Order: sequence, then C-alpha cells, then structure tokens
Amino acid sequence: MKTTILIHCPDQSGIICSVTGFIHAQGGNIIYIDQHVDKESNELFMRLESEFSLENFTMVGFQERFKNDLAEKFNIKWSIHTDDIKPKMALFVSKYNHCLYDLLSRYNSGELTVEIPFIISNHDDLSFVAEQFQIPFYHIPVTKKTKEEAENKQLVLLKKYQIDFIVLARYMQIVTNKLINEYPNKIINIHHSFLPAFAGAKPYHAAFERGVKLIGATGHYVTEELDAGPIIQQDTTPVTHTHTINDFIAKGRDLEKIVLARAVKLHIQRKTMVFRNKTVIFS
Repeated sequence: MKTTILIHCPDQSGIICSVTGFIHAQGGNIIYIDQHVDKESNELFMRLESEFSLENFTMVGFQERFKNDLAEKFNIKWSIHTDDIKPKMALFVSKYNHCLYDLLSRYNSGELTVEIPFIISNHDDLSFVAEQFQIPFYHIPVTKKTKEEAENKQLVLLKKYQIDFIVLARYMQIVTNKLINEYPNKIINIHHSFLPAFAGAKPYHAAFERGVKLIGATGHYVTEELDAGPIIQQDTTPVTHTHTINDFIAKGRDLEKIVLARAVKLHIQRKTMVFRNKTVIFS
C-alpha cells in the first residue's frame, strides 16, 4: 500500500530522523521525502511517500502508534492518505465553459485521479456539457434573496456525496463563510491576475486600454477575503500592442485552464500545505 503523509510542526532537532526511523520500524519503505523550514516562524513542513506491505500494515494501528510515539512528542499536526482512495471533487460553474471542459477532459483521460459525483451551476446553460460526460448536473439558481437557501441546497449535496473538495471552474458567485467554514483550504478558485491588476466586469478590456505587456491567471484557495486566499499556482503570458481584445481574452482563458488544472492536480496529489495564508508547494 502506498501512503502520503503530510507533517507540520515546530522545527526541532531530530524530528526528521525520528519520523523516517518510525516509518522504517513499521515496515515502510520511503520512496519520496521533501521538507521545508520556514525560518521566520521556525515551522517545519514535510511530505513523505511510503510503501507498506499489506500483510504488516493496518491504518488504525499505524495512526495510533504515530500519534503516541511522534505526534504528541513533537507537537505534530499531520494527515495520512492512501492512493487507493480517490478524493471526491465537486465542480461549480456558471456560464463560461472553458475551465469545465478542460477539467472534464483531463478527468476523462485519467489525468485527474478523482471522482466527480456532480456539477453544480447557478445557470442551466452548461447542462449539456455534463450530459456529454455523463455526470449529474444540478441547477441551483442564486439571487441576493435566495443565496442562503441556495447554499443550503449545495451543502446538502456536498454532504450527501461526501465531497472532499470543491473547484470553482469560473463560478461567478461569491462563496460565503457557510461553505468556506465547511471546506477550509478545500475550495479552489481561478481568476485573472494582471500586472497591474484590473478588477471589474471586463478586466481584459481594461488591460487592453492600459497597454499591459503581461496577462496572467492565479489559482488559489478561497477565503473570506475575495480573491486573496493562499496561492497555489500562477502563470503569465506576454502580450503586445499588436494583440486585440479578443486575443487578450483567448490568451487569458488558455491560462485560466492551465493554471486551474495545475492547482487541482497539486491538491489531489497532496502537494499543498497552507500556513498563514501562504502555501508550501512540494515538488
């Protein structure tokens, strides 16, 4: 059995040796290890992939021994994940289909090792996409008056299907604390990020008028502060005076697809850890 262990604790002498020695003592073979120490906070972040023989390994027993022998001693916050369990991902969309098509294509080809129990949208426009990929589609309209009711319906579905994380694939609604508190650092969003940044309904038009030389996209976890959550992935592409507004939009949408997919893959692979509104991204 292959496992991934994520560890976060105060940095201290002997901890890496203790963790690796513990895994070896439990019959595990470490096939990957990466760690980072935040010098300002003196915090250690570590990710380990190990293989265990099913004859000698039980998850309950391992967790109990890890807690008693290591976690309490070193004040470790940790989680363990096995490759035989695919995380369940819910997709939220509105009317733009580029990110949705990209994620579903990657999922269909086996690139994203997840389950997708359903797609939720505040519009009915993209129901045909869900039909193409044979994934249940739920149309839950959202207005100012019905937003609380809509999120209650969303939560019912999320809990019913035991969703592990949510991807906002161009979902054009603000997610409130009701969902954020249920899924802390488990809601991934994509948005344009220009140098300089342009807010509003038509950011590409504003960027075109300003004559920017770079446009970009940012994939991040959702927090209470709009588009200011821990950043998972970013990328940019150059533009010049020869490009039209339509060129800006096309280039921007390509970036949004790529950056969102990268962010989702990093999350699925357990390669992200959040600390103080920043992320540690393991290789």
